Amino acid sequence: MTENGSHTEKVIEVRGLKTQFGDTVIHENLDLDVHQGEILGVVGGSGTGKSVLMRAIIGLKRPSAGSIRVFGVDYLEADEETRLGVERRWGVLFQAGALFSSLTVAQNVMAPIMEHLHPPRALAVDIAAMKISMAGLPADAGAKYPAELSGGMQKRAALARALALDPELLFLDEPTAGLDPIGAAKFDELIVNLKRSLGLTVFMVTHDLDTLHAACDRVAVLAEKRVIACGSICEVRANPHPWIQEYFGGVRGRAALASKGVGADAARQEAQ
Repeated sequence: MTENGSHTEKVIEVRGLKTQFGDTVIHENLDLDVHQGEILGVVGGSGTGKSVLMRAIIGLKRPSAGSIRVFGVDYLEADEETRLGVERRWGVLFQAGALFSSLTVAQNVMAPIMEHLHPPRALAVDIAAMKISMAGLPADAGAKYPAELSGGMQKRAALARALALDPELLFLDEPTAGLDPIGAAKFDELIVNLKRSLGLTVFMVTHDLDTLHAACDRVAVLAEKRVIACGSICEVRANPHPWIQEYFGGVRGRAALASKGVGADAARQEAQ
């Protein structure tokens, strides 16, 4: 979605999605669009399948029904070569980082570069150094192992790896989970800056209300096995669904709203 609110090309189109584990149905008849150049935040209560939805879109969880189109390609029905072509156009940051503990940060970032592009090693080293810098890490972080990094630095190292192949689409699963408020705010700022400078589209699973206000262009709410609301923060907050009202209208929701200076006076009055 552009800054003036007009719709752009759909990078992700999910229709009629059903996912389940055994007899337990997680999603049913779920529809969702992600537009080019936006940061979409996906929220929902525990067990609503936020991460499962992301894993279904990137092919790690085969849905029982429905369709998923990414960059216009029917990802579920595409052949292996076509799927690989689509996958090279996205990057993924998993919730726990999923860095290879036996590899340095630089080697972690180089792994997808060497696997998919097969460049000379010296070039891969230079590319990895550039991605590490883009993720906001100091140059000497590349020689360190994940266990030698703080939680915030591990997140940035995982982000550097997600950016390794110059993706157009970035998937982030709870990127600020476990970070202190200052670290989380800096990470939000980094994502927004990367989106603007690189023209990224971002699919972000999060529970962080501050992140929703600071970084997201739209918010999709999962409940009742589907997307029950999707729109700007203001549009979603106006939805009368009980979970939405409790989530955005609770003490933390009002504090997040006030901290961004959006309707701060009203939020303070409501809190009193």
